[in-house]
Amino acid sequence: MRFLVPVYLCGAMSLFAGEYAVLASGSRLHIDHHEIGGAKVKLYTGDGTIEMKASDIAGFEVEEYAPKQAAPAPPMNAPNPGELTTPPATSPQQLADAAAEKYGLPRSLVRSVMKTESAFRPQAVSPKGAIGLMQLMPATAQTLGADPHDPAQNVDAGTRYLRELLEKYAGGLRHALAAYNAGPGAVDKFHGVPPYPETIDYVRKIERDWKPASTD
Repeated sequence: MRFLVPVYLCGAMSLFAGEYAVLASGSRLHIDHHEIGGAKVKLYTGDGTIEMKASDIAGFEVEEYAPKQAAPAPPMNAPNPGELTTPPATSPQQLADAAAEKYGLPRSLVRSVMKTESAFRPQAVSPKGAIGLMQLMPATAQTLGADPHDPAQNVDAGTRYLRELLEKYAGGLRHALAAYNAGPGAVDKFHGVPPYPETIDYVRKIERDWKPASTD
């Protein structure tokens, strides 16, 4: 049974009016607009375009515009501009949650990927050279415009890449996870999870660990 993950844009990105493409699978993708050309539909997002079969899309829903609220006034006891303050420490779990909300993914899913990839260790380096919390290969990190040695950039880029894979495979979790581990080329070649023991075990670990929660 194919497991689908709904992909939503949230946080600051939801302040801009657009629309949702409702997929035949039940998932919804936030887009700027779309164009229909025969049996193909082109979906426009802030990062580019996605082309899908018209039969894979059930319809479109207009997103309501939410006006941006004015920033609250600073508290009376706010420090003086010249006063030095120490920013709070950010844990790996907090980095995962922030990236998940930014890219509209379940927080528990991003945490599970991080746990499986690096065991929440910022300095983790795999035998193949993957770096950091979500184990980005240097070439992948360069393509995503991120410094893999910077935990915040690493997690942000890894989560963005996971979202792109979910969009590529129309919300198919197993396909997206397999592509994150073995590369999209392997998934496309075998039309699903490739028969690599490491990749099969990787997908199973995350499926066992990830429990969709109502708080996500």
